[in-house]
Amino acid sequence: MPQEQDLQEEQQFLDRAYEGLESMRSDAARMLQSVLDVGRGGTFQSRTERDIVVRTSMARLAQLDIGDQALCFGRIDRVPEPGQANGESFHIGRLAVSGEDLEPLVVDWRAPVAEPFYRATGLEPQGLTLRRHLAVAGRVVTGVEDEHFALPAAAGPPDGNGAMAAGSSATGAAGTKGAAGTGPGGDAAIELGGPGALLAALGHARTGHMADIVATIQREQDEIIRSPLAGVLMVQGGPGTGKTAVALHRAAYLLYTHRFPLERQGVLVVGPNPLVLRYIERVLPSLGETGVTRSTVSGLVPEIRVRATEAPSLARLKGEARMAAVVARAVRTRQRSLRRDVEIPFGAATLRLRAADTEHIVAAGRRRHGTHNGRRRYVEHQVLRVLAEQYERARRRSGTGAGPGSPLEAPAGSADERPERDSVAELQRQLRRVPAVAECLDRMWPRLSPHELVHDLLGARALLAAAAKGVLTDQESVSLHRPRSASLDQVPWTAADAALVDEARALLGPRRRSRPRVDVRDGANHAREEIGFWPVGLSTSPAPSSNGHGPSPDDDVRSFGHIVVDEAQDLSPMQLRMLGRRSISGSMTVVGDIAQATGPWSPSGWSDVAAHLNPARPPRIVELTVGYRTPAEVMEVAAGVLAAAAPGLTPPRPVRRSGVRPTRIEVAPGALAEGVAAAAAAELAAVGAGRVAVLAPGPLEPVVVAALMSRGLEPVDPRDPAGPGLAAPLVVLPAAESHGLEFDGVVVVEPAAIAAGPPAAATAGPAAAPRAPTTAGMRALYVALTRPTRRLAVVHSAPLPDGLRIP
Repeated sequence: MPQEQDLQEEQQFLDRAYEGLESMRSDAARMLQSVLDVGRGGTFQSRTERDIVVRTSMARLAQLDIGDQALCFGRIDRVPEPGQANGESFHIGRLAVSGEDLEPLVVDWRAPVAEPFYRATGLEPQGLTLRRHLAVAGRVVTGVEDEHFALPAAAGPPDGNGAMAAGSSATGAAGTKGAAGTGPGGDAAIELGGPGALLAALGHARTGHMADIVATIQREQDEIIRSPLAGVLMVQGGPGTGKTAVALHRAAYLLYTHRFPLERQGVLVVGPNPLVLRYIERVLPSLGETGVTRSTVSGLVPEIRVRATEAPSLARLKGEARMAAVVARAVRTRQRSLRRDVEIPFGAATLRLRAADTEHIVAAGRRRHGTHNGRRRYVEHQVLRVLAEQYERARRRSGTGAGPGSPLEAPAGSADERPERDSVAELQRQLRRVPAVAECLDRMWPRLSPHELVHDLLGARALLAAAAKGVLTDQESVSLHRPRSASLDQVPWTAADAALVDEARALLGPRRRSRPRVDVRDGANHAREEIGFWPVGLSTSPAPSSNGHGPSPDDDVRSFGHIVVDEAQDLSPMQLRMLGRRSISGSMTVVGDIAQATGPWSPSGWSDVAAHLNPARPPRIVELTVGYRTPAEVMEVAAGVLAAAAPGLTPPRPVRRSGVRPTRIEVAPGALAEGVAAAAAAELAAVGAGRVAVLAPGPLEPVVVAALMSRGLEPVDPRDPAGPGLAAPLVVLPAAESHGLEFDGVVVVEPAAIAAGPPAAATAGPAAAPRAPTTAGMRALYVALTRPTRRLAVVHSAPLPDGLRIP
């Protein structure tokens, strides 16, 4: 078929597909307007049905709003059935579109029929004769790239090995031809689907937001995306393998495939920090999924706001699984019997709550199932029962009854004539209002809030010693102590504290009994006691977010049908326990790279991570082996650092070369900042419309920023929520906080200080004495070196650490 005819036919089809999309939008808008015109009156059922239609219509309109994203990006032609001249043809796009007669025009990329578009290879054509990638600018088809998997019928069958002949060609504005499946200068053994489209996408300048990869998903990525929902899927992926994008596309795929349970149960995406959450925030909406909750791990704990940091050794201790036993002990120590009998004035009588009785009550309360606050009601009931029985015995001995003023002052009456309020239930209600009774209950079994419990625990050496006895060493117990704050709002909470508070919340339960919620999504008057069991967008209670706000501290923990965890290698056992508690059925996608573990808690392998998630079934562990983002020139430099930081781990295989070798700039100790400014200016000029990041040791960041500004540049801290974020042309970040990000050009500052880790960096200046690299520091350096998609410059005054070699 002539090239121009290909473009013309695909353009005609795309025009028709957009007409179908506009028609679908009009139908959804008309449905919404029809119920809005009715007004707000009617029966409860009619109002409920109207609310459902409104929500459904608005969700549909949001799903159909694809912005400037390409509606259709591919096509597959299938092998003809016996007796047919031509096989079926399907156009693949980001959502399903049908024509006026409901004829399918575009197939959703997540539909089973679209799977061969991502899976077909020359050896396994998946029943295809043609795979076509479309290059689309706006609504205009600018090029096509074809991969042929079978010769025409007249040319004979596939070869004797069962593999169909495969070839690739591209036409259009960038109409080049090349061998199928290999990138320029990349690993020739890697077979790519649509290499031209993939390399074109990789060559685009960064925008400061992660883009979806729906048009260029590769086979090994698609196998992960379409994995079954059940169980824990753990994805090991080196820098540039697209593990984060794969995890997000998997969330979109699961919502499409399992819409009914997951839309009600919710999907949670957990990122390492707010910066990464903002970086990835557009991916799922671009795929038509807006009802997904995003949060950091700390953001799942609404009781506190993280505002401080602490020494890595202390953060590691707080993150150890042993702390779960310490918190459980801290709760148990608040369940205690009275040391001595207590006299309780009650009207004209004096009741006595005996210490021996409270000992039996507390012991029985500890044996019962449930949370601490939930069992308070049992303890209260038993105490009131003991006092009520004592009162009844005293009443019978005295021969008096209960009157309006005080229980023992009214004239006596027979048992049959006692008023209803003198019954046992009424008597217990009266006793509950006695201040002395409430005081005893609060001493025996207080209602506790999780952040109050942790604040009390860490602020009292005696409580720490009691809770940590036999679990932590004396030195560890002492190291956990910090001065108490005047109020809970002033506590210098850390990220590690958040996991302790959440552990306490799981043991304590809500302080108050939750009110039933009415589920109006299906028109049913369905009362729920489990607060927080609501999908985002349809929620009657707020969902957790990256800013730390969420449900009331008295709410139960919200659980989700599926959880996606990014950069899981840096999560502590206590944080992993948090996530495990939030999974309804144990369905999770956990992605990360053991080689990039730079946090206080660094696992030796994925089995360490799985052990603390406590899955009901053995997790599935898969690996992404191909690097798409990081060019071969950069990976060759970073591989030496990886070998020193994590011996035995293999870097991903890059698919392309950028044609630019990394540069090394050595300067005098006093000229480091000026050298960095010069290198940043050169990188900005080289990347054009792209983005440049300066990644430095934390203590050097202010000096570097000042030097950049003195040169007339405009460096931005992307962590500032009020600023442009990663969309700024030039950003400055601590090297240890660059996980999960990518830039066109990167300037790495003083690798030796990065490799030495935070303790060395905390005392370092440009002329500080060098310190030996640490494992965590070398891994942080590996992370920093693998952030660029095109260009890398290293500026240093101290000798480079072992493993880092740049000619």
